[in-house]
Amino acid sequence: MVKNKTDILTWPGGELDFSAGCVVMGVLNITDDSFSDGGDFLDPQRAVARGIELAEQGAATIDIGAESTRPGSKPVSSEEQIKRVVPVIEKLAAKIKIPISIDSRDFQTTKAALDAGASLINDITSLDDSRTISLATEKNVPVVLMHIQNSPENMQIKPCYKNVVKEVFDYLIKKAKIAEQAGIEKQKIFIDPGIGFGKTLEHNLDLLGNIDIFVNSGYRVLLGTSRKNFIGTITGKTAPKDRIFGTAATVALAAAKGVSIVRVHDVAQMLDVVKVANKLRAYK
Repeated sequence: MVKNKTDILTWPGGELDFSAGCVVMGVLNITDDSFSDGGDFLDPQRAVARGIELAEQGAATIDIGAESTRPGSKPVSSEEQIKRVVPVIEKLAAKIKIPISIDSRDFQTTKAALDAGASLINDITSLDDSRTISLATEKNVPVVLMHIQNSPENMQIKPCYKNVVKEVFDYLIKKAKIAEQAGIEKQKIFIDPGIGFGKTLEHNLDLLGNIDIFVNSGYRVLLGTSRKNFIGTITGKTAPKDRIFGTAATVALAAAKGVSIVRVHDVAQMLDVVKVANKLRAYK
């Protein structure tokens, strides 16, 4: 396969190759209360080992966060987040070749993570803090802009939209344009509709069913559906770790529709899904 320059995103801290289609982002939560794996990797040694494992399983990038943003979660201080992520990022950056993403809405945490070796910013507030926009521009790193209605503490208390697809799309395009105007290159901007972040089951399904609208926006799309509650509602699986097959269905849809990155907990399994979906999409 001949690779086009537009297929490969490069920046001073890393590279992502989209020539085959969708790629996989592995989730590494260094938290005590994440909805799916809270406490599993709070220990730094276990977190580093897990990061290495995700890379070996084929993750194209690893997204590290120290603050749970599950429904009802409480904010974690900058100091605590930095204490959790920096030692892990420093050690991982020396051991793996793939780029590390920092999953944080906190400027101080994001800055410390980039200084420690992370090179991608994943922000659920879509860079609401202007300091983070300036930081991304200064460091010349890619950014993920996500949609959320309200905050993690109250986002699932009667979320309401007149037209969820239009409202989420318009919000993300507006945020992307602001990022561009601040100096972040368009090719380095990913948009994420924020599945499960201030959405009902019907809202999530509507967004997934219209994901091609986001893909055709001119910006690359990142999608995070892994193990989420709406999958449990549909399948009846109450334990998040039992939602692998339900997740696989959404990942297959995403890859087939042209989503650039799927953010998942189960990298090895979802990589197989993505590889097949990418091949099928190439034959259309």
